Amino acid sequence: MSQQTFHNPMLARGADPWVIQHSDGFYYMSVTLRDRIDLWRSRTLTGLANAKPTTIWTPEPDGPYSYRLWAPELHFIDGCWYIYYTADDGAGDDTRKVCVLQLGGDDPMQDPWIFKGAVNTEFSGLDGTVLQHHGEWYFFYAGYGRFPEYGSAIYAARMVNPWTLTGPNILITAPTEPWEKQGGMAINEGPVFLRRNGRIFLIFSASATWSDDYCLGMATIQDSEDVLDASAWTKHEGPLFAKNPGQGVYAPGHNSFTVSPDGSEDWIAYHAYSYSESEQDRSSGTPRSMRIQRFGWKEDGTPDFGVPLSTEVPIPLPAGEE
Repeated sequence: MSQQTFHNPMLARGADPWVIQHSDGFYYMSVTLRDRIDLWRSRTLTGLANAKPTTIWTPEPDGPYSYRLWAPELHFIDGCWYIYYTADDGAGDDTRKVCVLQLGGDDPMQDPWIFKGAVNTEFSGLDGTVLQHHGEWYFFYAGYGRFPEYGSAIYAARMVNPWTLTGPNILITAPTEPWEKQGGMAINEGPVFLRRNGRIFLIFSASATWSDDYCLGMATIQDSEDVLDASAWTKHEGPLFAKNPGQGVYAPGHNSFTVSPDGSEDWIAYHAYSYSESEQDRSSGTPRSMRIQRFGWKEDGTPDFGVPLSTEVPIPLPAGEE
């Protein structure tokens, strides 16, 4: 890393990256590690690459929800820290749920995390996240649902508290188009949000994660609308962020959003492969690397993610790091 630029990847092994900047001035990061949850903390965004991770949660061996820990997300809700993560009891999809940890203190890196249980979603599934809207909290997740032709679709429900839902689980977006069905499975997963210009942008990952064509899609709703009104959401045609074979980037997806240290720039964190599925077998567990890059906004007020950049391309440091 030079004085004014850096190179991806941030982590050589870093699937499903979650990066946030908290009001304490620190950046926090988590990725899928399967057998535990680690957190990284840094004063700078690119500093996460060299930060020492701290293991904050290891499930009881062979206990409930102790297998295949995926996609942990750190959230600060009503003055308290929570982590949402996916896990199962060893039996696979039918027992897969989103689980919740609550911090018993103020320091996510040092204080104890308390297991609150699995969120009472209507469907088994993965990739839970939260949205605060008009003073209430809503839970979004990728559920296996009632559509046998789908691998997963994105559902939403109202939250009573950070680990309890009430009311129906509303289908928000399902993989109905060819670009959402690559790799042998029809998938919408990994929901995450952007808010700008009076709109809420639901960004999700589509197609099978092992496919070169894993990508990001988007559904949009006006901020004034009811987020549980499925008819108020409009799905964007085609992917917004997809493979870039010319620069050796494949399957970019399952992302999160953050800002530069001075708050002036928007950044996306995502995972990707540096080789095509035709070049190497991905079933052996070859890791996806975690990357970040800056993104902008189009004249119509929608996000412009551009194209995923090669790991050989020098990227200017986030504003405020110079």
